[in-house]
Amino acid sequence: MELLSPAGSPEALRAAVQSGADAVYLGWGDFNARRNAQNFSEEEFSDAVIYCHERGVRVFLTLNTLLTDRELPQALETAHLAALLGVDAVLVQDWGLFALLRSAMPDLPLHASTQMSIFTSGGACEAAAMGCERVVIARECSKADTQTICKACPAEIEIFGHGALCMCYSGQCAMSALIGGRSGNRGKCAQPCRLPYGVDGPAKNQHPLSLKDSCLASHLGEMEGVSCLKIEGRMKRPEYVSVVTEIYARLLNEQRAPTKDEQQKLEAAFSRQGFTDGYWLGHRGNAMFGSRSENTPEPTALFAAAKEGYEKDRKRLVPVEFFCTVKAGEPAALKASDPDGHTVTVTGPVPEAARNHALTAEELSERLGKTGGTAYACKTINVDVGEGLSLPAAAVNALRRDALEGLRAIRCAMPERKWMPDVPAVKDHSYSGAPRLTASVVSWKQITPELLAGLTRIYVPVEVLAAQETLPEFSGEWCAVLPRIWRDGDEELLKELLARCTALGVTGVLLGNLGHFPLVAGSNFHRYGDFGLNVFNSRSLAFLQKKGLESGCVSFELRQSQIRDLAKPMPTEAIVYGRLPLMITENCLVKNAYNCGCDKQGACVSASGRCAGRHYLNDRTGASFPLLPAFGHRTEIENCKVLYLADRTDWEESGLAFARLRFTTESAEECAEVLERYLSHAKTPKEFTRGLYDRGVE
Repeated sequence: MELLSPAGSPEALRAAVQSGADAVYLGWGDFNARRNAQNFSEEEFSDAVIYCHERGVRVFLTLNTLLTDRELPQALETAHLAALLGVDAVLVQDWGLFALLRSAMPDLPLHASTQMSIFTSGGACEAAAMGCERVVIARECSKADTQTICKACPAEIEIFGHGALCMCYSGQCAMSALIGGRSGNRGKCAQPCRLPYGVDGPAKNQHPLSLKDSCLASHLGEMEGVSCLKIEGRMKRPEYVSVVTEIYARLLNEQRAPTKDEQQKLEAAFSRQGFTDGYWLGHRGNAMFGSRSENTPEPTALFAAAKEGYEKDRKRLVPVEFFCTVKAGEPAALKASDPDGHTVTVTGPVPEAARNHALTAEELSERLGKTGGTAYACKTINVDVGEGLSLPAAAVNALRRDALEGLRAIRCAMPERKWMPDVPAVKDHSYSGAPRLTASVVSWKQITPELLAGLTRIYVPVEVLAAQETLPEFSGEWCAVLPRIWRDGDEELLKELLARCTALGVTGVLLGNLGHFPLVAGSNFHRYGDFGLNVFNSRSLAFLQKKGLESGCVSFELRQSQIRDLAKPMPTEAIVYGRLPLMITENCLVKNAYNCGCDKQGACVSASGRCAGRHYLNDRTGASFPLLPAFGHRTEIENCKVLYLADRTDWEESGLAFARLRFTTESAEECAEVLERYLSHAKTPKEFTRGLYDRGVE
């Protein structure tokens, strides 16, 4: 496996390379998922690529955030300049940027970021079919999940092997955005998951959202098919990067598990009350959680030793072979070869007859071997020196210098890549009238004739729809909502549920993940995009339209003015009412809080496979966030207040074809009342929020 290390700064990059990384990933500019890291300037990025390539290390650029229409041209220019400077691949989350890069730079290698929320073989294969050379799968994937994806997907598969775990699936977290206006999808996460919370009680010294860091050092031999092991940590110190990279490089090279001393060093470098390998083993539960005190002392001696090692810049040298000939009447010649098969031959002056002391083979070898201050070390030196000849030391030094510079030029050569920037603009087909109302529900009990009477579409979880014997009369369209999170092993069930929906007369399906597309391939459903696809710009809408969507829901992190200004190549929808989802988590927060020991068939699970009862997450301010059960015994955390826009008209003038009312904790009566409020533009209730509709996100 390739060992991929974080480089949040030029010093961290040097630490990673000198400690054994095969590749590094780094951010440059404002469009990467760790905008708070030091990151790189253009000059530093150029130097970094040369530094890495000379030492045989690949460089990946992270452009893995959601982008507005105004930001896309700059992001494209960043990728183009990075390509000119020799970057090996670009990590992408945003569908619009992905489409733009594929059109403008068709031979630039692209990696599907973990921010794309890919966790099934269907999603990975879709990314590969779109042209992704590599797919970074979700941190929550188990060993079995990973093996299934590796066997099915033709693209390389990359996994996170060490470092911080997010409580929410990457790419689906809006907690930082909605609470503080700092979007994790835009690289500005404030890490609210590390704060104290209480479940169904006050927030004390509990951290139910703070997962321990992952450590898979003992499982490296189980990763058959995995192409790349990633170490998380672009916000960490260079010394941390050095310690962790060096240990993992050693374990991979020696094909073994860590010793007790190595495990202790990993924990000392950074951990939250130890490590977890729970997700890899397919486990969940309280044992995976831990927090870190702000007063935790740094491992001074460990970090000092690491820094001393990488700062000397001599731990990672390229072995070269020299063959030098010094013959009478011929220019001196030196051939240099590296392990990658590159060879350079340079020539110098014609040697003269020796007057006092003739050049010996030993002297020539000694002079050629002085490669200090370079990225190279002599592995072997072969010389052929004629008798009675003299060659100045300066000439020998020049031969060595020219040969190594020649190798450097080859190893750091910029690849030729196509550049076709004249990408057609997105055609705008914005809806001119007031948007038609749609609604999503979580329970069949929320659906009444009064609700259906005012809607064009109603979105119902596929498992809830499929459980009905018949559907009530409805002049609009019944749409099945596929679960946001599932696994390959769930897909036969989901296909059966979709078949039941078809038999009931359901004609629409809501897709919120790349893996949903192959699930409905060959069906006759009308396909609509959900908010989980993170549509942030016009090109994302156009890209998803080409993939077969007939309408698309935009991200609720967009401001009203941004929604209004989108070019809308297909009918576009926005959420205008409801509790917005903050997180969707692999761990069931209710099960963890009550330590009930149930599984998917356990006592506290309802017949639909969802954890029963009404529960809340409470923060230090006293705000209560409802916890909704999600497919597969997972949890969706909802905002403490409902988004309310019924008293405004600007959402009706934004070119939207559809406006969605998102019902979660509401009763049937409350759902019908909210619909009436939106039809009549009623005044605001006592408790509400405008969400990000006015303020947007950083």
